[in-house]
Amino acid sequence: MADFIDEATVHCIAGKGGNGCVSFRREKYIPYGGPNGGDGGHGGSVIFRASSDLSSLVNVYRSKRLKADSGTHGMGSQKTGKSGSDLVVEVPTGTCLFDADYPESPMIIDLVSDQQEYIIAKGGQGGLGNMRFKSSTNRAPRKATDGEEGQEIRVRLELKVMADVGLLGLPNAGKSSLLRRVSAATPKVADYAFTTIRPYVGVVRFDQYNTFVMADVPGLIEGASQGSGMGDQFLKHLQRCKMLLHIVDGSQDVVTQIETIRKEVKSYGGGVDKKKIWIVINKIDLIDDIEVLRSLVLDQYGVYPIMISAKDGLGCSELVASLGDELVSRT
Repeated sequence: MADFIDEATVHCIAGKGGNGCVSFRREKYIPYGGPNGGDGGHGGSVIFRASSDLSSLVNVYRSKRLKADSGTHGMGSQKTGKSGSDLVVEVPTGTCLFDADYPESPMIIDLVSDQQEYIIAKGGQGGLGNMRFKSSTNRAPRKATDGEEGQEIRVRLELKVMADVGLLGLPNAGKSSLLRRVSAATPKVADYAFTTIRPYVGVVRFDQYNTFVMADVPGLIEGASQGSGMGDQFLKHLQRCKMLLHIVDGSQDVVTQIETIRKEVKSYGGGVDKKKIWIVINKIDLIDDIEVLRSLVLDQYGVYPIMISAKDGLGCSELVASLGDELVSRT
C-alpha cells in the first residue's frame, strides 16, 4: 500500500518566455528586405488538477520541485519560437493550496471538483521580434525584447478528505469495523489500539440509486490535542463532512468515552466542534441490557443513541438508511 501523505510543500517554477529575434530579410533580388525576426515562445505554466482517482499527495511530496518548460527563442523568417509545455500535476480532490512563504495568508484555492484546474505559476510571455517594431519612420528596427521570467512560488498543499459522513471515536471503538460492514473499504481491524493509522473512505449505498461517502480516521485518546497518541492531526479530514458519527464501545464506560471525545473535538475546533454528531453505540452483542444503556445516554445527553453491532451487522442497515434520509433532507 502506498504511503498516505496529506501535507506537502513544493517549489513551483513556471517556464521563461523565449527571447524575440532581430533578423532581416536577405534575398538577392529584393534590395529592401525588411525585418523578419519572430517572437519568442511563451513559457509553460505549472497547473494543479484535482483527480478523484487519487487519495494521497505522495507524488507531490516526493517531487519537491516542479518546473515547466521554457519557450524557445524566435527566429528569422518570422518564425515564432515554440511555447514551453505546461506542467500539469494531479492531486486528490479536496486539496487546498497555500503560499508556503506566508503562513498567515488566506488559502489560494480549494480544489474540490474532479478535473478542476488552477494555474499556480504562470509562464512568462515570449519576447517580441524586431518585425513587431517596424513602422513608417523606422523601417529597419534593430530592437527585440527578452522573454519574461515565469512565476515562482513555494506552495503548501493540504489534503482534506471529501466525505459525507465522518467517523470519530476512541481506538478500538469499532469505526473501521463499521466502515468494512457497510462499504467495500478494507481498513485494518485487530484487537489492539491504532490499527487505523491513516484515513479511509468507503462508498455506502443506502437505496437502489443513491450512495454517500463515509470516512474513518485514526482514533483519538485523551490528550490528543496536546499530541498524545496520534494527536489530532487527522481531525482536519472531518472538517468537510456534512455530519459525524461518534462510535462508542458499548462494552466499556460509555459516558467517559463520550466526554473524552467531546473534550478533544472542542479543543481542536476547526469547525468540527460545530457539526452535528450522532452517538452510535457499537458492540451491543456484548451488552446484557441494551435499554438501560440507551436510557443512560438519553438521560445524560438528551439524545437517542443508535445501537449497532458492526461485527454481527445488527442495526447497521437501519443506521445506513437513517444516514441516507438525513443527507437527502439536507440537499
